[in-house]
Amino acid sequence: RLTAVRDRIATAAQAAGRAAGSVRLLAVSKVQPTSKIRALYAAGQRAFGENYVQEVESKVNELSDLPDIEWHLIGPLQSNKTRVVAENVQWVHSVDRLKIAERLSAQRPVNLPSLNVCIQVNISGEASKSGCAPNDAVALAVVVSALPNVRVRGLMGMPEPDIGAEATRTQFKLLANLYDQAHKQVPGMDTLSMGMSDDLEIAVECGSTMVRVGTALFGARVTN
Repeated sequence: RLTAVRDRIATAAQAAGRAAGSVRLLAVSKVQPTSKIRALYAAGQRAFGENYVQEVESKVNELSDLPDIEWHLIGPLQSNKTRVVAENVQWVHSVDRLKIAERLSAQRPVNLPSLNVCIQVNISGEASKSGCAPNDAVALAVVVSALPNVRVRGLMGMPEPDIGAEATRTQFKLLANLYDQAHKQVPGMDTLSMGMSDDLEIAVECGSTMVRVGTALFGARVTN
């Protein structure tokens, strides 16, 4: 499955006139057992994304023997959960307001490298989705970039599901345009986090540099 997903990314990148290495794969391991994470790690995958703070904390502890594993929080983050995240992960993709960024910055241990963050943008406009409004994304990226102990790496977004390729492409292009605007003011940015199992090809076409893939790697999630 890992080989198949990597091949999809490489093919999509080639079709877009981009190098295959310009798109990173983030394995979305939420609700997956650590045995599956170990298997994917053994096959060469290093970056793993989790949605829930409690789950990422337990997995970080359980897999602490894997020294170069990289943990990304990609789910919504409440302000009362920021300390656990600041102390345990390398990336947070779901910063959608200044308060969260300020707490992450203040609570990041001084012995650790700066915490990599992405500004989450609600590109679909759905009330159920987290993320700042598109009109606020650039300004938020700029103000967060001034904080110590965090590094703004880019933007993250999710299109509305099941809306067809063209509408999905429109929402990805919105995020890509916001990234271009933000990059002019935060030149250290290098990450456009968009695209999942069902739409990664469209995301790569629109400029994604990191796709978040769960189902295509781990199979359908088993629910009790």
